[in-house]
Amino acid sequence: MSIYSQKVMDHFMNPRNVGEIENPDGVGEEGNPVCGDMMTFYIKVKDNRLEDIKFQTFGCGAAIAVSSMVSEMATGKTLEEVMKITPQSVADELDGLPKNKFHCSNLGAQALHKAIEDYQSKQTVGGKGRTATQRQPEEIKHINCPFCESELMDEESPFCQACHAEIPYCSRCHEPLSKDVNTCPHCGTKV
Repeated sequence: MSIYSQKVMDHFMNPRNVGEIENPDGVGEEGNPVCGDMMTFYIKVKDNRLEDIKFQTFGCGAAIAVSSMVSEMATGKTLEEVMKITPQSVADELDGLPKNKFHCSNLGAQALHKAIEDYQSKQTVGGKGRTATQRQPEEIKHINCPFCESELMDEESPFCQACHAEIPYCSRCHEPLSKDVNTCPHCGTKV
């Protein structure tokens, strides 16, 4: 019996949207140094929708299946809809992932979000008028892991680079949460 769902196996054996887009509107890359998985998404945007999406993934079967599913979930959607694709929604669409492979869904969602952020950063004229996803240098915060207190090098990563613990983030404001909190201290959302 396979530890993977039929959907995972289908997307692994017959991945959709594999390849590279020539002159893409945005490119996003995400990797996990621990397992070696690397995902790159290329997007074309027309009228605020993802008109085309392609990916190249180096990694395990789950990583390839996640990339394929993410590309299907995002095609034709508005940029705002695509930014709401979460690791959990990807895993759910694949009828689940083994716990030790859930990080693949994090990588897929993050790589796609980075492609959109890349596209949005190119839409500013002369550097004026930044998008909501871009931060000015003075806005960057230093965030520590709630488990080992190491500084998070990549605050968008779902895992601490030092202790590899999964970092919980608020579902509403996407700020990292401390251990054992019931309410987000940033926006007041119940956790």
